[in-house]
Amino acid sequence: MHAFFRIHSNLHSFRLFSVEHLLPLGIILILCTLLFIFRNKLKEKSKRRYVSFFLAFLLFFSTAWEQAWLLFEHGWSLKRSLPLQLSDLSVILAIVMLFTRSKKLFEFMYFAGLGSSLQAILTPDLGRYSFPHFEYFEFFVSHGGVVLACLFMVLVFNYCPTLQGMWVTIFIVNIYSGIVFFLNKWLGANYLYIMKKPKSVSLLDYLGQWPWYLLSMEMVMILSFYILYCPLWIKKK
Repeated sequence: MHAFFRIHSNLHSFRLFSVEHLLPLGIILILCTLLFIFRNKLKEKSKRRYVSFFLAFLLFFSTAWEQAWLLFEHGWSLKRSLPLQLSDLSVILAIVMLFTRSKKLFEFMYFAGLGSSLQAILTPDLGRYSFPHFEYFEFFVSHGGVVLACLFMVLVFNYCPTLQGMWVTIFIVNIYSGIVFFLNKWLGANYLYIMKKPKSVSLLDYLGQWPWYLLSMEMVMILSFYILYCPLWIKKK
């Protein structure tokens, strides 16, 4: 049992779009579909409160357990373990969003949280933390939970992001990236992959070399935000 919690995993490397990747993607897709099908029933005050609490608890439990695991396995470090990756920060913000139901926070989460979480689960940077390692389950539970939380706010609470909110989010993400850049220089870290590309296969492999891929990342971010906005724009029309 300890082998599945070992910080230095000796499991095989995670394979992109293998069965161990497609299976959690399929589960997340099914849960999103069920959320869409039962959206009207979930609008009842008691039911939406229960689902909000459940999603928030699931996200809190997954991220707290990961931090506790890192500490227990003596693997926690300032260089790698702070929740500074946008998809990791989104887990914490999703919990706040579910409890406060803040529309401004939702707009940020819809673009930055949903966008970064979708990218994370499509191109996971898991290394040797493949199935059935604890980190494998934690990764897909936390990031899939963010996707469900954002969709829940749209379908059940009828929240709708705006074009202005999208550009505000882009501004905030750029300011945040600048802060993280200096933190990376100070810590010798690589949060947000600003300093170098990840070792695993990712979208960054097709965006040029450093520092040019940073500009490409900006363009991809804006494009992905527009893609996320399109379904709701079409609905408004």
